Amino acid sequence: MTKANAGGMRRLLLRRSLFGLFTLWVVSIVVFVATQALPGDAAQAILGREATPERLAALREQLHLGGTLPEQYFAWLGKLITFNPGISLAGGKPVVQTIAPMLLNSSVLMLCAAVIAIPLAVFIGTWSALKKDTAVDHVTGVITLVLASLPEFVVGVLLVLLLATGFLHLFPAVFVLIPGQQVWSNPAQLVLPVLTLVLAVSPYIIRIMRATMLEVLDSQYVQQARLKGLPERTVIWRHAIPNAIGPVAQVVALQLAWLIGGVVIVEYLFRFPGIGFQLIDAVTNRDLPVVQSLVIVIALFYVVVNLFADVVTLAANPKVRTAQ
Repeated sequence: MTKANAGGMRRLLLRRSLFGLFTLWVVSIVVFVATQALPGDAAQAILGREATPERLAALREQLHLGGTLPEQYFAWLGKLITFNPGISLAGGKPVVQTIAPMLLNSSVLMLCAAVIAIPLAVFIGTWSALKKDTAVDHVTGVITLVLASLPEFVVGVLLVLLLATGFLHLFPAVFVLIPGQQVWSNPAQLVLPVLTLVLAVSPYIIRIMRATMLEVLDSQYVQQARLKGLPERTVIWRHAIPNAIGPVAQVVALQLAWLIGGVVIVEYLFRFPGIGFQLIDAVTNRDLPVVQSLVIVIALFYVVVNLFADVVTLAANPKVRTAQ
């Protein structure tokens, strides 16, 4: 890469990073306003009518309900930036200590799903493109279309019916975590949640990989590589796949970003102790500090994943680098 291209890539990443920070700032405003917009007195709505004045005053101070709305927001934002978003109303512990174990558990679940889904989808999409208009291609197209049309909770329920009940008791239907135990200590319990996410994410990547590979295989540089007498395996791995990865990276980023949203439903379905299950529990208990922090974490994940996709796209496609 030349110095000019490297400089252009750095400028692009700097712009995207600044845009990501701006996005997080806007999300923080929306989250704060939405959670503070409870009807009437927010502290009274959370604690109920039987709350004592002392408890109401303490909660109002914790939720930054004193002063004007901008003053409340910037006081909350300052504590959020310093990783001190407050105390969980339900658990009575600091929010960071409450969500940190859940964040680790969800990261393990999403990492397992991504490590399996992305290579598998790229391989199947490439294979389907190489087998264009054959029975393999048609079957793959039908299966991916059906899976793409099913919501993740439907896929999860079907997997429970097939693999956890009836004649096949291969895997547990729900996740049971003993206190002090890590989620990866019993891999059998991870199979159904991970498989649900894999089946929900893979179809989109497979279809875009097939379409991109077909376009690349018909390109002039691939045809020229074949005319030079290069082995077909070399043409595929050295010329076709690297040029197809760039556009696919954007779809992969969108699907990884979807994971953080889809994991909420999947975790609740399988009772998996992650941020999705924690978010639903916090909303049910009106635990505002936890809700606010988890939404910011989810938004941060979106920004980081999309920035990573930009890096992969630039690294895989020289034309994009030089165009900047």
